[in-house]
Amino acid sequence: MRTAIYLLLLLAVATVPGSIFPQRSVDPVRVRTFVENNPDLAPWLDRFLLFDVFSSPWFASIYLLLMISLVGCIIPRMGQHLRSIRAQPPRAPRRLTQLPASAEATVTGDGPTALAAARTALKAKGYRLRDAEDGDLWVTGEKGYLKETGNLLFHLALLGVIVAFAGGNLFGWRGEVIIQEGQSWTATAGTFDTLNLGPLAQQGDIPSFTVGLTELDVAFETRSEGAQFGQPRSFEGLATVELPGQETQQQQFAVNHPISVGGDSIFLLGNGYAPIVTVRDADRKILFSDAVTFLPQDNNYASEGAIKVTGRDPGLGLVGGFLPTLRLDPELGMTSSFPGLVDPALALTAFEGDLFPDGRPQSVFTIATDQMTQVTDDGDPVAMLLRPGEYFELPDGTTVEFEGIIRWAGLLVRHDPGRVPALGFAIACVIGLAMMLGIKRRRIYIRVGPPTSTTTSAGTVVRVAGQPRGSNPGLQGVVDDVLFRITRSMGDRTKTPETHRRDKDTG
Repeated sequence: MRTAIYLLLLLAVATVPGSIFPQRSVDPVRVRTFVENNPDLAPWLDRFLLFDVFSSPWFASIYLLLMISLVGCIIPRMGQHLRSIRAQPPRAPRRLTQLPASAEATVTGDGPTALAAARTALKAKGYRLRDAEDGDLWVTGEKGYLKETGNLLFHLALLGVIVAFAGGNLFGWRGEVIIQEGQSWTATAGTFDTLNLGPLAQQGDIPSFTVGLTELDVAFETRSEGAQFGQPRSFEGLATVELPGQETQQQQFAVNHPISVGGDSIFLLGNGYAPIVTVRDADRKILFSDAVTFLPQDNNYASEGAIKVTGRDPGLGLVGGFLPTLRLDPELGMTSSFPGLVDPALALTAFEGDLFPDGRPQSVFTIATDQMTQVTDDGDPVAMLLRPGEYFELPDGTTVEFEGIIRWAGLLVRHDPGRVPALGFAIACVIGLAMMLGIKRRRIYIRVGPPTSTTTSAGTVVRVAGQPRGSNPGLQGVVDDVLFRITRSMGDRTKTPETHRRDKDTG
């Protein structure tokens, strides 16, 4: 047990780096950014797999050792528990007053009648009984076997939770994709923006389905002041889901209320704005026309993005930001003061040249401008500030028009086969813990006999004593209650349990 506790503490400590440093399985973009910003520290962190904590061998070794420890703890205790269930309660000791809780009373009735009343009182409280085999007048009652059952259930369920999580990580997968309003997306291995497969998962395991983002509604706080102003109030959307051979369904989704598709879950991971930009050449021929996703950089949705116009020679790259509510700050320059579309503006600069030098892949949100030439007008770099419906003409006659704005949603598609089993085992853990903490295991011994020299000269003496199995501060009250039931059923008593305790305290 001590080893298991140490391993649980070690497992808790091992999860700390996973919450401090970004994880590749959750957000690979943040990992790349962290590596770029920390060129000296990042290689050492990566050497110890601190960017892949939960899939690292050292983390797996901890929970494997925990599983082995739990198995080694559970198996012997199961055998002991089965033997204790089949075993009879022990014989009643002769000196009941030496036990932690005891009481006695003298009743008018014979011994067998008092013993029958004692057995009835114990059965009414759910005790398992053992009677005297030698004709002596005693009975033993024992209850609380489910306490150890709850203990075993808790440990078995905890083992099941670990196995379920391990199975989910081995056979599960997760992928991220950005969908703009009015667009549809079909799930295949190649259509995800990022895809992370479990060690035993295959690309063929990804089901085929189509998700369309019909609309996305976002509300921000406008009535409060201070830090609460501009805070998000709700993220709600409507999506269409289509599975092969099934009718198209519409599903509402929100934060923590995912879309369900064939047993998989689609979560709303993020959202932002996508300005609609059209680029035409000097002859008014359309070179580019599309909604471009811009990534928010702060809580006011000041966003960065890039537009790559490959239909122009040389290639044209537009780099800049989208500001939902434009504010000119003396120190920060152009920024956004509110995440909602109050005064949207698009600020861009232009570069000419090879958009994909040496054929290297690059992010859709950035442009490698180190081998490009910045477009100038009379020697000054071109700077565009466009509002919806406005356009800007470059020196060569190319026009950039800001036509409108739509929203985009970042979706996380997650397949976790261990989710449902883990939930079931977690519920079993709670039930087992409640049984372990709520059920009291105790033994009650009862002896009846004739009066002694210290009691009255007539009647039968009923002695009740209790023995706890562990801590049981309310045991004396249980003993008193059993004795009260016996004397009440006899119809007569000459000394109550309370009187007996007062006599013991004073004498």
